[in-house]
Amino acid sequence: MPPLLVVCALGVERLALARATRGRATLLRTGMGPDAAARAVARALRDEPAPGRTAVLATGFCAGLVPGMRPGHVVLAETAYEVPGPGAGPARTACTATGHLAAALAPLATVHTGPLAGVGHVVRGAGRAALRASGAVAADMESAAVLRTALWDAPDRPVAAVRVVVDAPGHELVRVGTFRGGVSAFRVLRAVLPAFLEWQRSLPPPRR
Repeated sequence: MPPLLVVCALGVERLALARATRGRATLLRTGMGPDAAARAVARALRDEPAPGRTAVLATGFCAGLVPGMRPGHVVLAETAYEVPGPGAGPARTACTATGHLAAALAPLATVHTGPLAGVGHVVRGAGRAALRASGAVAADMESAAVLRTALWDAPDRPVAAVRVVVDAPGHELVRVGTFRGGVSAFRVLRAVLPAFLEWQRSLPPPRR
C-alpha cells in the first residue's frame, strides 16, 4: 500500500494527530494559509523515494456552511477548490476513493460530504452564506492548496480531504461556547485517524 502523508496546518491539529500517526503515517504541519500549505507540501514531496506514490490526506478544522452542522461533525470532501479571483472559475480537484473513506468515517462521527472551498481568511456571516450559495459544504484555508500541490507533478496520486467542523452556522467562533466547540472538534480529529488508515489500505498498490 502507498505511504501516507497526513497534512495539517496548526499546532493544535498536530497535537490531536501526533500519537495516532506515529509509525503508521507521516504527519506534516504546514502553518496557516494556502501559500504556506503549498510550500510545505512541495518540500515534503520533493524527495519522496518513489515519485507520485505517496497518498496525501489534508485534515484539520474547518468552518461548516450547512445549517444543522455542529462542532465535531466531519466533512469529507468530494472535491476541493480554491475560491478564485474576479473573473476566474474554480478548478476543482476530485478526491480519491471517497466512498471507502465515507464508510470508514461513518461509525466515528456525523459525516457531511460535498465540495470543500479553499479561502484565504476566516469566513463569517455574509462570507459564509456566499460560499454556501456556491455549493460548498465547508471551507478551510489549506486543503485545496494541499491537494493541488500534491497533484502538480503526479496527477494519479491518491488525495483526500477530511476536516472537522470547529464552527458552523449558529456556532461561529466569535460566539460564547467556542471553547466547548473546539474541545469537541479536537476529540473528533483525534478519533478519526483509523479511518484515514483504512482509506490508505483500500488504495491499489503504487505503480512501479
